[in-house]
Amino acid sequence: MFRRRTQTSADDSPASVEDPKPGQTPGKGRPTPKRSEAQSRRRSPVTAPANRKEAYRMQRERDKALRAKHREALLRGDERALPARDRGPVRKFARDWVDSRRLPGQYFLPVVFIIMLLSMVPATPAIQSVVLLVYTLSLPVVMVLVLGSAFYVGRRVKKEAAARFPGENLRGVAFYAAMRSTQIRRLRFPKPTLLPGGVPIPPKD
Repeated sequence: MFRRRTQTSADDSPASVEDPKPGQTPGKGRPTPKRSEAQSRRRSPVTAPANRKEAYRMQRERDKALRAKHREALLRGDERALPARDRGPVRKFARDWVDSRRLPGQYFLPVVFIIMLLSMVPATPAIQSVVLLVYTLSLPVVMVLVLGSAFYVGRRVKKEAAARFPGENLRGVAFYAAMRSTQIRRLRFPKPTLLPGGVPIPPKD
């Protein structure tokens, strides 16, 4: 009788718990997970495309989102979104210098286009001959004005950039400004930020 009671009480006694080691938190039976592992567990799994058509659709959506983001950056004037040839304070100064002035080069293509349209309008031989004479005589004059203006713009911009940005690389800035001065204002890229006269363009609502 005494043997059975002693055995039962020994079996019912709780198992001994080992004392925690110094520096170890009691009751913690596993190592602390890393932050990267915890974040990866919280992330939702990426759904793989079911077929090739679905993969193309997802790729087009990603490309469209990237293009929209890039366009928004360009409209904000974020220089990080510009091509390498348009970056830097010197190129920004050249663009602003050209955009703040009305130069003969920007009217070259519109004038030539108007004269070509007039030459195609049905008219009497006498009128057509007059239009052809005007076109023949005006084209060399406009070309001389455009080239002279581009040469002047290139030299002036390079000179002022050298005075304003000492130590900066001025290579190609004269040609950069000259080519921009021959472009139609609406077609210039990056978009002008100044109106003729140096007035900043107000932001669009």
